[in-house]
Amino acid sequence: MAPPPRRSTPGRRHPLNEAARLADRLQQHGYTKRDIARIINRDPSLVSQFYTKNKGAAFVTALREVLTAAETGGITDLPELAAIAARHTRRRTTASGARARVRTKAVLITPTGSGTGRVGAQAIASGSARLRPLIAEAARRGLRLAFTVRLAKTSYRHPSGSRTDSPGIRRDVIQRGDHSEERSYGSAQTGGFDAADFARRVDAAGGDVTQAVHQWLVETGRIRPDAQILHLEVRTWRPR
Repeated sequence: MAPPPRRSTPGRRHPLNEAARLADRLQQHGYTKRDIARIINRDPSLVSQFYTKNKGAAFVTALREVLTAAETGGITDLPELAAIAARHTRRRTTASGARARVRTKAVLITPTGSGTGRVGAQAIASGSARLRPLIAEAARRGLRLAFTVRLAKTSYRHPSGSRTDSPGIRRDVIQRGDHSEERSYGSAQTGGFDAADFARRVDAAGGDVTQAVHQWLVETGRIRPDAQILHLEVRTWRPR
């Protein structure tokens, strides 16, 4: 009796392309797909499409350089790796040779009020402008808001899990190998923040979301004034 035909694994019908192979090697070093997305300054869904839709050719050189930096240079800090990738990532061009426009998602907040936006080192340095429309739309809809920041451990004033900080919920803390730490502020369980109030803070900061978040963290005694935000994520939901 002939053996049953082998089934193809969804998303793996073809051999992995070079971008996916490089992404696999980075994951062997402990980086997640989300980390890789931050390094190349793209959405995590694009990294998944390296495997499912044969995408990623434009990032092969950048990923090779990042892998070399991690393997031989001992560089583990995501912002440093992102800076290396940025030097080796070229924008697509049109038939006339002009730079192609980058396709970006419109502000997406579901009917239930759920929305997420995140930025890495390059966007943070310019004020995290892409998060401003998300916050403004959340304010218009009367939604609640929470955010996650990543800083060097020494930039926080209180130890992780401190009730003075976040508020005693250690599960909302992620420690990284580069001596940085992610902490989340606000959640559906704790009620989060009024998006309208946060939008006013952003407006007062001249539209600079990074500055508005930093100022709130300093005002509430959570971080040191000279702290530098390395990663920022904003989440929204509709209050019950």
